[in-house]
Amino acid sequence: MKRMDYLSWDEYFMGIAMLSAQRSKDNNTQVGACIVSKEHKIVSMGYNGMPIGCHDDQMPWEREGDFLDTKYPFVCHAELNAILNCAGANMKDCTIYVTLYPCNECAKAIIQSGIRRVVYLENKYANTDSIKASEMMFRLSGVVCEEYKTSGRKIAFNL
Repeated sequence: MKRMDYLSWDEYFMGIAMLSAQRSKDNNTQVGACIVSKEHKIVSMGYNGMPIGCHDDQMPWEREGDFLDTKYPFVCHAELNAILNCAGANMKDCTIYVTLYPCNECAKAIIQSGIRRVVYLENKYANTDSIKASEMMFRLSGVVCEEYKTSGRKIAFNL
C-alpha cells in the first residue's frame, strides 16, 4: 500500500519557492519563486537579490532615504529572476509559485513569458496601486491568480 501523507503538488512547489526565498540577502523581505510546467516539472527558480556582478556587500539594502541609497532601483524580484533564469525554456502555460503577490512590473513579465497561473502565499501590499495594476493586467490577460491554501503541514530540515 502506498503512503498517503505525501506532499501535494502545490505544497511541493510552494515549499521550493519558500526555500528559494531563504537565499535572499534582503533584511526585510525574502521572496522566492518557482516556475513549473503543466507536467509538474520545474522550469526555473529565483529569489529577490542584486543583479549578477553587483556584490551584495557593496549595494544598498535600505528601505528609506534618497532613491539611489535604497535597494529599490537595484534589487531584481524573485519572479523576474526566475523568468530570466529559465535558460530559454518554454514557459507557455506554466504556473509560477511565489511567496509574495507579484508587483506590476513582475506581472508584465509573467504575462509576456506565457505563464498562465500564479499561486501566491502572501499579498501584504494588496491595496497598493502596484498590486491593483497587477490584478487588472492578470484579469485582462486571462492569467489565473490563486492564493495558496496552507495545509498546516510542518516541514523541517536539519542541514
